[in-house]
Order: sequence, then structure tokens, then C-alpha cells
Amino acid sequence: MSQLFYIKTCSSTNDEISKVLLYENSDFFAVHTFNQTGGRGQYGNAWLSAAEKNLAYTLAAKTENFTLSDFMFNYYTAIIISDFIANLADTAVNIKWPNDIILKNKKIAGILIEKKKISGNNYFIIGAGINVLQEKFSEISNAGSLLTQTGKPFSLEEVASGLNRFLVGKLRNIPSEKEIITRFNSNLFRKDQISVFELNKTRQNGIIKNADEKGEIWIDLENDGLRSFYHKEIKLLY
Repeated sequence: MSQLFYIKTCSSTNDEISKVLLYENSDFFAVHTFNQTGGRGQYGNAWLSAAEKNLAYTLAAKTENFTLSDFMFNYYTAIIISDFIANLADTAVNIKWPNDIILKNKKIAGILIEKKKISGNNYFIIGAGINVLQEKFSEISNAGSLLTQTGKPFSLEEVASGLNRFLVGKLRNIPSEKEIITRFNSNLFRKDQISVFELNKTRQNGIIKNADEKGEIWIDLENDGLRSFYHKEIKLLY
């Protein structure tokens, strides 16, 4: 059973769901808002979102239902959300390692997954921010929205309920880790293309080769050769 609840405004849906779960005991339990004031991204980054233009969504899923490693769970979640957005946009979507969703070279969604113990149960806390109707972004930003990238004014309510159904349905049917890593790499943004990276405050060209099961990305750099990196050790410029 899955439950989805609406919150008019909150600082962070990832924090808010912890409060709600103190009184619930569901395998899947989700909250969403269209006015998140203090959203968080990966590794302490802020996720800024215009009020009543975008979706902030969090799903709590009991860890006991999954045998995947944390990295594989992250990869599979990114695949599910990218597939959902691709279905909405009716076009190809890429995953910028480790878990940003790219539509026509613009980031339109980000994912933050945490593990928490709440009321004696262990949960994956899956937070997703999707830019839906926002039209204006900073000139130096790589961000976009479903509206800017497709020209279609999607309903926030329909995106929220559709995401919840799609995500929970896919999490009930986990493929093999081999299939997950294959699918993740097949959708990897800028894979096998010459790109510019920033490493130790110096820029150089390189080619993304693949992401591995340990959560690292392998890049063939023109000055340093083939190397693996964890998140935040190297920056892709695009």
C-alpha cells in the first residue's frame, strides 16, 4: 500500500516525512508540496525552488524490502525518475552522474536519498525536486523545467500523483544489479563524448566511460589518463 499526502508549504519534504512517519507504519509513504522553502540537494547543496511552480516530493520506503546496495538503489531510483520524466516529455532524458536528470541539456530534476531509522523501522528517504512550470532561471544556471524544455504546461497535481504511482510501482519490481548498471550507463549524460572537466581548479578535456557498482565514475582525461572519481572530486562543465 502507498499513501501520498499534500503539504501546503514546508522547509524540506525529506525532513517533513520523518515527522509524519512517527505515526505511520507503511512500506511506502510519500509527501509532496509545491512550496518548499529550504530544500537540500546532494552533499549539502541547496535545492532552490519557485513557489507554486515546481514539485518537491519525498517517498519513504522500508529498507527491509530491498537487497540492493545503496549505490545500486540510488542508480535504480535515478533510472525510474528519468523514465517517468521521459514519458511526460515524450523525448529522451539523461542522467548526469550521480543523480541529476537532464532534459535537452538542462537540469530539470535532482534527487537526494538518505537512510533514516524512524519509529524502529529503517527507511530509504527518497527526495526528488522536479522543475515543472518555472520559466526564468539565473543566466549562469544550467537549470530548466518541463515547461521550458517541452513548451507544455503540465499540471503540478498530475505530476505529483503520477510520479508517486510510477515510482512505487517500479520499486515493487526490482531488476538485477547487472540490468540496473547497464541501464544507468546507457542513459549517462555526456558518455563517450569529449567534455570539459574541472579537476583541482584546472580545466581539461576528458571522456566519460562509465559509472561502476561502487558509485564511482570513470573518466579518460587528456592529462591524467583513465581515472575513477567519487562525487564532488571532479566537476563536469556543460
